[in-house]
Formats: sequence, structure tokens, C-alpha cells
Amino acid sequence: MHMAPPSHGHIISSAVAQNGAAVIPVDTKTAPAPPQGASLLDAEEFRREGHRLIDFIADYYARMGDYPVHPDVTPGFLRRQLPADAPSRPEPDAFAAALRDVRDLILPGMTHWQSPRHFAHFPASSSTVGALGEALAAGINVVPFTWAASPAATELEMVVVDWLGKALHLPESLLFCGGGGGTLLGTSCEAILCALVVARERKLTEIGSRRIGDLVVYCSDQTHFAFRKAARIAGIHRDNCREIATCRDDMFALSPTALRAAMQADVDAGLVPLFLCATIGTTQTTAVDPVGELCAVAAAHGAWVHVDAAYAGSALVCPEFRHVLAGAEAVDSFSMNAHKWLLANNDCCALWVKRPSLLTAALGTEQEYILKGAAAEGHDVVDYKDWSMTLTRRFRALKLWLVLRCYGVDGLRDHVRAHVRMAESFESMVKADARFEVAAARRFALVCFRLRSPEKFGGEKTANELNRRLLEEVNAAGSGPYMSSAMVGGIYMLRCAIGSTLTEERHVRDAWKVVQDRAASLLRKMEVIYSVLA
Repeated sequence: MHMAPPSHGHIISSAVAQNGAAVIPVDTKTAPAPPQGASLLDAEEFRREGHRLIDFIADYYARMGDYPVHPDVTPGFLRRQLPADAPSRPEPDAFAAALRDVRDLILPGMTHWQSPRHFAHFPASSSTVGALGEALAAGINVVPFTWAASPAATELEMVVVDWLGKALHLPESLLFCGGGGGTLLGTSCEAILCALVVARERKLTEIGSRRIGDLVVYCSDQTHFAFRKAARIAGIHRDNCREIATCRDDMFALSPTALRAAMQADVDAGLVPLFLCATIGTTQTTAVDPVGELCAVAAAHGAWVHVDAAYAGSALVCPEFRHVLAGAEAVDSFSMNAHKWLLANNDCCALWVKRPSLLTAALGTEQEYILKGAAAEGHDVVDYKDWSMTLTRRFRALKLWLVLRCYGVDGLRDHVRAHVRMAESFESMVKADARFEVAAARRFALVCFRLRSPEKFGGEKTANELNRRLLEEVNAAGSGPYMSSAMVGGIYMLRCAIGSTLTEERHVRDAWKVVQDRAASLLRKMEVIYSVLA
């Protein structure tokens, strides 16, 4: 399911910018000067400039493939081209002039995350409805920190997190309909921090606040660095963050046996196990931790279990991936980023908790009179200011509601499955070329692979450096793919993460052709070098 915005019918310039991308036209028809003292939210001006902006964005998407995915720029390139100070007065038709600068100065210096050839990172997925949902929320521009501040915004969020949780086959105990509940945040970093603070407050209530220095948190060496950062913010000593080693034989998943040993050793040392961050779909290789088994280990010590499914959580919309949730009924909290793979546009992270009362006890504030609403008196309403770190919050629920309503759960499944099929195709092409190997088991739409180093060139001793050079060569191809790397278990590998809304099979085939060609060129160069040295 490919959600590329439709192109518009106005004439497109065929001119080419210096970076090789087709120029996006900017409507330069002079807008009538607003009368003195005109409203800054004049409806007709908004309509006029809005049309101009929508055309600009539509043309950008239509020409996405013309841009190099990653810019060839050096630090300071943009700062040198922009004035040191903001203008005192706007220039004539300032919005059109600003859009020309976006086109000529800013876009050439961007990494184009929506490019169909962007394979370096997990997607920041976009869709027509997701983008327009963002625009609608920005236009309405409410601050729904309490039910009274925007009743419909709060209740829509409660509805939509249950919709999403059901679509992802989450345990009912995490949903409002099952006694739990959820909220929409900006990122998984926020979600992990919120869960960690809640766990900390619960534990310190049991053992006393003076023992905060005894609290220990656990993760694997594959867990996203956001967890370690959250632990520091939450006041956990750096020495009390246990990174448990994983191995290739276990597909880089966290071992329950190793976790049990680590927790018991800390208990024997007089420390207190606090929190485990398990992952469904690690960043480097999309490893999946055995959630149910890990929960059983943590339960013996009363430790909180949070599941970070930032990327792969979206795949749970497909029943064939439901098995990775085995045992999730025992988790305390769960988070995923709908903006990564479910067409919701940045930003949209969903956090669910089994016991919302613990969340509000840890993060709640004494409600001042100004935040109270008479209509809420006597009702058990949700005030989302007490569910996260921030008071000011965005109306993210509107965008996610529109995405779910306009594409449907089946449409989201089609979208995810299309990328998984493309990843399977890329993986098959890797396996069919004896010069390459798949370096880590593929689970979703990420393929980790590497070029084998011939024995005459040093074999495994030179393999990592060979693959570093290969990645540099691949990414240097201006019209080629943009990929990234991982170093796992001492093995350097290339990462091909398929997930852009605009990516099609042909882009995947073209990417593999570039990899093959660059590998052949690199091996020929090494042949020459080694023949000279011999």
C-alpha cells in the first residue's frame, strides 16, 4: 500500500538545481498587501498561502527521487548563507520568498527521509492523511493538558489509543477497556523515561527514598541508548545500569538466564532490582527479546518490565507477527512509535500502562484552580498532564485517528506487509550472491548483510574494514541508495532498512545493483593492491 500524495495539475518547471534535483516551482504571483493592522490569522490570507504551501509540498514529493538522499555538504554551509539577524520588517510577499529559500538553500542540505532510496534508518513514515492531520492539528492548535482544557481532545486520545492497542493485539490489561490506559507522546525516549520514573517512585515508596542509590536497572547490549539516558535523568547511578551481553547464537536477544544471574548477584550485594527494558525489534538488527520469560525473572524481584517496540511495534498490526508478544500480559508498560511505520508522520509515540494510577501518582501535579473545570467535578476524568513529563502537549490523537479511520487496519497491514516482502526480496538477492552473506536473521523489514572478505585478502581479519569501505562507496553514489551500518558481536555489517512510503520493488532492485557494482569495483582494487604487494 503506497500512500504517495497525488501530484497537482499546475505546470512543473523542468529546470534543474545545482544539486541535480528538479526545481520545485514557487508561485510568485504577488499577493495583495494586507491592510494596516490586518489579523495575523486572516482567513483569506490563510487560504491563499495554504494553497501555495500544499502545492510546494506536493511538488516536493513528486520530485523526491530527483534529490540525492544524503547531501554533500560540510558543517556551516547553511549558516554562511543566511543573515545573522532576523529581519526587522518583512520583505514584499515574504512567504513566497521564504519558500524560495527553502527550495534553494534548505532542501539541498537535507537528508530526505521520505526518499524511496532511504534505507539507512527505520522509517519516519509519511502519508497524505498523516501530513494533513498534522496540518489540521496545527490549525486548531489546542493545548489539551486536562480534560477541561479540551474535552474532545482528551476523549479522542483515550479512544484512539484503545483502537491502536487492539489493532496491535496488545493485552487488554494495557487498554482503557481492560483497566489500563494509554497516551500519545513525542518519542520512545519520553515513554521510557516516564515508565522509569513511575517504577522508581513505586519502589522508593516500598524501601524508602534514601535508598535511591541502591536501585539497579537492566537491559541488553542491544538496547537503544535512550534507556541509559533515561536512567541517568531518573537519578540512577551510572554504575547501576546493567548491560547484559548478547550473542549471535541467541540472535542477539537478551537471555533470561543471564538476566536471572545479574539480578541475583545484585540482590546478594544488597542492591535492589528496579526496572527491565526489554525490546521487540532492536535498532541494530531487530532482535526480539523473549518477553514472557524475562517477565518471569523480573517478577521474582518485583522489578518493573517495560517493552520498547519503537520500530517493530507497528508490525504487530499483522497477525503473523503476534508471536513476538508472547507473555506480554505480564508487562507493566509498552511503547511504540506509530510515526515510524504506521503512516502517522512525526511525532506520535504511544505508551500504555497496566496501572494508570501509578503513573498519575508519580507524575501528577496539584491541580491549580485555573486548570479545573466545573463539568469535570464528580467525574473520574483523565488529565493527560499527569501522564507524562510535560504540561503543554500536542493534539496528536487527531492525526492518528484520521490515519486509522482513512486507511483502516487492513490498509496498515498492507503497508507493512509490502515492505516486509521487499525486504524478503532483498534478502534473497543477498543470499543468491556467494560474495555476500546475511549477517543477522531478518525478522521484519531490515536486512543486515556483509561482503565476505576473500581469504587471500585476509579473510575475517579484514572483513570489517572491507565492509566499511563498501558502505562508503555505496553511499557515495549520488543517485543511489543511502544505507547505514551496525557493529554487533564484533561484526561490522551493512543495514538496509526498507520502510519509506514511496519505496517500490524497483528501488530495492536498483539498490542491490549499486551494492553489487560497488563491491565488484572494490574487490578489483584490492586485487590490484595485493598483486603489487605480492
